[in-house]
Amino acid sequence: MQPNYTYQKDHIPRGTGYNRRPALSMEPTSITIHNTGNPTSTAANERAWLTNPSNTRIASYHIAVDAKEAIEVLPLNEVAWHAGDGSKPTSGNRTSIGIEICERDVSLGEYAQALTNAVDLVAKLLHERGWGVDRLRRHYDWSGKQCPRLMNIDGKWSGWYQFVQRVQGALQAYDKKLVKVVVNGKQLAEQGMLIDNRTYVPLRAIAKALGAKIGWDQQNKEASINGVAIDGIVISGTTYVPLRLLGEEIGATVRWDPSSYTASLNK
Repeated sequence: MQPNYTYQKDHIPRGTGYNRRPALSMEPTSITIHNTGNPTSTAANERAWLTNPSNTRIASYHIAVDAKEAIEVLPLNEVAWHAGDGSKPTSGNRTSIGIEICERDVSLGEYAQALTNAVDLVAKLLHERGWGVDRLRRHYDWSGKQCPRLMNIDGKWSGWYQFVQRVQGALQAYDKKLVKVVVNGKQLAEQGMLIDNRTYVPLRAIAKALGAKIGWDQQNKEASINGVAIDGIVISGTTYVPLRLLGEEIGATVRWDPSSYTASLNK
């Protein structure tokens, strides 16, 4: 599943009721992830609720994202009341960008798209600031609230760690250089990547070219080819594995041409 959303700014006015836009300046040092807690709401609904006269909560955030769009409702350099930990200078409210991921239609796959969009959005925000995934926080980290709740269905926060891993992969893609991949003399349509001076190639495409079988161990988050586990990274839904490691595991000869950014594998 690929990211598919628009980004718009629709800031709530200063003076919005219940101090939802306190207009206090902020120099953010982290990004905090939430679920909306509303299984029927969209990003537009969440934005509208902030200025709805019947809303009496002192709560706000910076961005709401769903399966179609992300809406920035407060400037990212202003305080929002989203972390539930007060207003001390080091609180999440005073130091963190709050992102609400909409829960709409979990069973129908709409939430899966919202989650993919959130991965892309968060990776962009981190990249723009020169941050890594160590800057990510759960609402839970600030106040102990079980939020983002859909990332803790198993009580072990497995969904959270998967989310962080996906963001890490998307973040790495910003620093990638595309690589031509040749298998047994034939160039593949899919390209590899050069990340941190290490060549990664698309596992599924190579397996198909070799007539090999690939697998995925959901528990250990490991890909395999012909039953041999291969450490890799997932970027935008595609598993990439280190070229030389793959060659060693399947007994193939690999070559790297730095002048043309071409990775060759023969077996």
